Amino acid sequence: MRPAQITDQQIHDFIVAGLYEDIREGDHTSLATIPADSRNRAVLKVKDYGVIAGVELAEQIFKHIDPTSKVTVHKPDGTDVLFGEVAFEVEGNSRALLQAERLVLNAMQRMSGIATLSSRFAFEVGDLPVKVLDTRKTTPLIRFLEKWAVKIGGCENYRWGLYDWMMIKDNHVDAAGGIRNAIGRAQQYQQEKGLQLGITVEVRNLVEVEEVLQIGGITRIMFDNFEIPILAEAVAMVGDLFETEASGGINLYNVRKYAQTGVNFISAGALTHSAQPLDLSLKIA
Repeated sequence: MRPAQITDQQIHDFIVAGLYEDIREGDHTSLATIPADSRNRAVLKVKDYGVIAGVELAEQIFKHIDPTSKVTVHKPDGTDVLFGEVAFEVEGNSRALLQAERLVLNAMQRMSGIATLSSRFAFEVGDLPVKVLDTRKTTPLIRFLEKWAVKIGGCENYRWGLYDWMMIKDNHVDAAGGIRNAIGRAQQYQQEKGLQLGITVEVRNLVEVEEVLQIGGITRIMFDNFEIPILAEAVAMVGDLFETEASGGINLYNVRKYAQTGVNFISAGALTHSAQPLDLSLKIA
């Protein structure tokens, strides 16, 4: 379930940085109170209702600190969980369990919150031919975790950054002197650089939709903050010529209405910027 863009090295680097941020020269409390050879079992308790995410990451965190640790998973990533359930058990060095605790919980609570919200978005449009996408509205340096959680929750990843997809937005259009200039320069740039990236063009009204249709040479038209009746008209104008995407102000309460216009994609920054963490705890058993 891990997106292909997320590498083992990226996860390793995150774990190293996360542990350094928290431990530095040592977990002095554990070093002072717990014998070096002490071993315990701990359980990850669910104190909320939602979709669990980050279990695979948690396993890697425990193994990084204590290669002898053993994790028994009861609720794999993407599983619906209820209050009071145990997602997994872990047995290992006591000091290592406590050193891993906060990094595991911080990551899993954030990821599970995003997965839970994503699952609700996916459910709302599950019977319609539309894909709900995340955006770049993510927490700096942990975008990969948040996009991983979106995927676990049943929605899809859009571009991972400015490097893997070209999106010509209103600021690009205005700075370039118009849509025609912006599209033409994007096409020329790709040809010069030997790139084959998708190109999305953001439009603000039906006049700009018509202009993009005349110019062509792009992958997708994104309708930004269109009212639903106008969006339906815009989708009909485009037909099968290009992919279509709705964006702006989309939430759980209106996503289905947007999807019913026939748009191919719906991008929702809410998947990541509005998700509430799932309440979890790690307890020595």
